[in-house]
Amino acid sequence: MNFNFDELLTVSFTLFAVIDVVGSIPLLISIKTKSGIIQEFKATIISGALMILFLFAGKPFLKMLGVDIRSFAVGGSIVLFLLGLEMVLGHEIFKSDKDSPSGTVVPIAFPLIAGSGTLTTVMSLKANFDEIVILIAIVINLVVIYIVLKSLKWIEKALGKAGLLAVRKFFGVILLAIAVKIFGSNIAAFGK
Repeated sequence: MNFNFDELLTVSFTLFAVIDVVGSIPLLISIKTKSGIIQEFKATIISGALMILFLFAGKPFLKMLGVDIRSFAVGGSIVLFLLGLEMVLGHEIFKSDKDSPSGTVVPIAFPLIAGSGTLTTVMSLKANFDEIVILIAIVINLVVIYIVLKSLKWIEKALGKAGLLAVRKFFGVILLAIAVKIFGSNIAAFGK
């Protein structure tokens, strides 16, 4: 089991970019305004449980479907690439029902925080990184998610609309680069 701080940073930033809790602040604020309350701790725990479940049970699930981890990583990298493109260009590629009834579990914990992009990323990262590194990165991101959920109004005032947009585009570019790296390191397996 190798533990590498650079890998931890890479995995943490990848998850941070995919979860995009900062980019979701406007949506989270509108949900909080409609429902009056967001149970921050419950949303964090449920989304964390989903990510950890997918980290450890995702591989047997894929095996049951007859898909290997490298194929899933290539597919996941394409999804990541599209998510990054969506963040950079500002065009919605993945349509979501933003008018669905608000709640802590749906849509905040799932699919906003631990959505298909996040779960795909957790599985894709397993092809390149140790489980312990991914697990620690998930915990780091859960702490960040909890802090963001607790201080929504303050963050909105501090960053402003232009600041939120800049952060979203920055993480979009990082996501594009990571998607290309995951794709490149796993596509070679198809030639063998």
